[in-house]
Amino acid sequence: MKIYRSALLRFADDGQAVYDSDALLAVAPDAAGVQRVVAAGSWQALADQYLEREGVQVIHLPGKLLAPGFVDLHIHYPQTDVIGAPAPGLLPWLENYTFPHESRFHDREYADGVADFFMNELLRNGVTTALAFATSHPASVDAIMTAAQKRSMRMIAGKVLQDRNSPDGVRDDTEQGLIDTETLIQRWHGVDRLGYAITPRFAPTSTEAQLRGAGELAARYGDVWIQSHVAENLDEIAWVKELFPAARSYLAVYDDFGLMRERAVYAHSIWLDETDRQLMHDTRAAAAISPTSNQFLASGYFDYLKADQAGMLYGLASDVGGGMSFSPFRTMQAAYVVGRESHAKQGQSLSPQHLWWQHTAGAARALGLQGVIGNLQPGCEADLVVINPGCTPLLARKTAQARNLDELLFAMIILGDDRLIEQTIVSQAK
Repeated sequence: MKIYRSALLRFADDGQAVYDSDALLAVAPDAAGVQRVVAAGSWQALADQYLEREGVQVIHLPGKLLAPGFVDLHIHYPQTDVIGAPAPGLLPWLENYTFPHESRFHDREYADGVADFFMNELLRNGVTTALAFATSHPASVDAIMTAAQKRSMRMIAGKVLQDRNSPDGVRDDTEQGLIDTETLIQRWHGVDRLGYAITPRFAPTSTEAQLRGAGELAARYGDVWIQSHVAENLDEIAWVKELFPAARSYLAVYDDFGLMRERAVYAHSIWLDETDRQLMHDTRAAAAISPTSNQFLASGYFDYLKADQAGMLYGLASDVGGGMSFSPFRTMQAAYVVGRESHAKQGQSLSPQHLWWQHTAGAARALGLQGVIGNLQPGCEADLVVINPGCTPLLARKTAQARNLDELLFAMIILGDDRLIEQTIVSQAK
């Protein structure tokens, strides 16, 4: 058993932050050898009970904060080298940068190199779980799953399905793409800490036959995830209307093909109407909010007020490479700013605790993994980060003046980046 002594942040089931300035976090392997949280709380209340146990290793981290590893609800690992590419909007960005780059991932050696860099960058930024797009090439999935397995990380990923409106090099064959998807599900889903996501890129790049086949696979494999994009951009929405004139809305296209259910995550979800939000609520599908990407591509703003009114599930995501940073602090910062801007008349201000929850326990709930990851309550897998609130002179000055938890968290959200992450610790078998 390892016992950490530090400040500690975790979350109650209702999303409220639980904070101890002097805490004990006990971690030990379960019967299967997976490291889990055994106890979390005040050092004064728990120390005597756990320090007397045989074989205990005590790790003191004065001045540091232990927090759950971050969960990135939507990211494209093949776009690691596309981040920061200039473009006037979503569709030209895909055409001029994304598709040409993704065409290289048929080469397993190339895919392995990007996957290794990508995984290291996640860990460097404190991200311990991600829901990731691969490319249309099966080798790209094998590469990211192998890289995650090597690091004992929890990774959910899938081969992109796109059999139309896509250039040579990334367009797949309708039938073969579905065969490859099922093969990859059987190869990787549920192995160690890995999960598979059925991944239509977005409705315009899949034929009705491919979407129907994806829905049939989703019905056959009820515990896999589903991921795609929806309602990100007005030009994209108009295109979907032309391609699927019988559908009530963009989101309804996915519902028509059996792709709306628990463990389905739809990136962006900006331009939804009331009926769409009710559909999200009723099916337990979730929205992945990508504020830096939405800013970069000028797509629009996620409506938190209406999402909360509908009882939608959601969480934060970097959306690299449309997103501008791997850092959860940059993502939380952008979510705060665009939340204020988009709802200025209503006076909305996302609290620091809620922002942090969206990138940890909230994102875990959106994935159907509440109580498993994204938190440091007893029973959770022990994915955690060691945060140094004094990592820069300005942060050291600002956080030292914090009078309460909100001021401490907000200072790190607004002023922070990857330098806050002193260490990332991933739950793993012995």
